[in-house]
Amino acid sequence: MLPAILIPGINMNRIVTAWIPSPAKKLIKHYIGWNTGPVSASRHWVRIVMDKETALFMKTLNPSTIDAVEISGNDKWKNFGFRSYRSLNYPDFDICQSSTEIKYDLLIAEQVLEHVLNPRTALQNMYNCLKPGGILFISTPFLIRIHGYPVDVSRWTELGMKGLLHETGFDVFHLQSWGNRQCVIANLCDEWILYKPRIHSLQNDPRFPVVVWAFARR
Repeated sequence: MLPAILIPGINMNRIVTAWIPSPAKKLIKHYIGWNTGPVSASRHWVRIVMDKETALFMKTLNPSTIDAVEISGNDKWKNFGFRSYRSLNYPDFDICQSSTEIKYDLLIAEQVLEHVLNPRTALQNMYNCLKPGGILFISTPFLIRIHGYPVDVSRWTELGMKGLLHETGFDVFHLQSWGNRQCVIANLCDEWILYKPRIHSLQNDPRFPVVVWAFARR
């Protein structure tokens, strides 16, 4: 039965491959939310609420007056309407090794901090990339499986993220998380789960945060 996809440890991809006729496989995977091609961040179940809420909050910052730099590696915010936008990608730019000569109003680091060996050093360098009063937007996963790009090191709750940011000199002014039990269990499978409105709940359960994000000021 399809609900079995939520049982950790079961490789449903192998079961579907072995027992379902080929013409039906792609349709079934699409319906239950398995990724059958390149992952689109805007459709990833764990990102749906986060993407919506962070975009709404970002608009309150008056982006047309902001010089932004993104180190998330996917140019996601390139067309958001910032006064200027720059993307710096690893390994050409390593936030654990250096900061930028140019100072920015906003630094975006989505799903970055969990992949660095020294998050405090990374945050200190992010701090140094910003103008006085500049803003850091950061997001990280919490209850989600290990995924090395190239390594996967750390996790933080809302309180843990707030404490870490304060330790490195930031003043957190917006902090939020999202998740629920079903999303946590589903993402223990081998495949990343794409959002399907028919079957996936976006209701938040604070006991099971999947992603955490914060806006903090230098």
